Amino acid sequence: MSNRILVLYGSYRSDRMGIRLANFVIDRLRSRGEEVELIDAKAIGLPMLDRMYKEYPKGTAPEGLEKLAGQIRGADGFVFVTGEYNWGIQPGLKNLTDHFLEEWFWRPAAIVSYSAGRLSGARASTAWHGTLSEMGMVVISSTIGVGPIAQTLSVEAEPIGEGGKALERSFPRFADDLSWWIEAAKAQRARKVPPY
Repeated sequence: MSNRILVLYGSYRSDRMGIRLANFVIDRLRSRGEEVELIDAKAIGLPMLDRMYKEYPKGTAPEGLEKLAGQIRGADGFVFVTGEYNWGIQPGLKNLTDHFLEEWFWRPAAIVSYSAGRLSGARASTAWHGTLSEMGMVVISSTIGVGPIAQTLSVEAEPIGEGGKALERSFPRFADDLSWWIEAAKAQRARKVPPY
């Protein structure tokens, strides 16, 4: 039985390099039999956070927000694909994430980071770990960092060079860990016993 995984991506830049990594993750998860959907913050275009989804009276949230809430609730797990901006996290992805809270609860999240430089978005990955944990997700210990991204993935999201080979080697362990946590969380949710 396949798992339903949302891959969330948050760059609003004109020349988005990270979409290569998002597409790589989607392709590799699908090849493992998972049901995967891209959630592109730029395409959804939520306004800067004024009112969270839960703050709207039932049935009055904007249509896009209502749809996204259903997608999040229906997911078994999440992969956050994040670039690093000035040692921090992407504002577009953070804004999308902050519109929700309870919808994220009791599901695993994985972090895939990238940058144009050699540190592969490590600082953004570290910052996301605490943020996602605070929002009720279990952040898996396996991460993927890609940098320099243009020397690791082609425009078609295919691995290139030594960086691409390293990415291909690390992905199976990452995906196995995510799958393990998804199955564990599904079993706990099926018991309908919240952890608090």
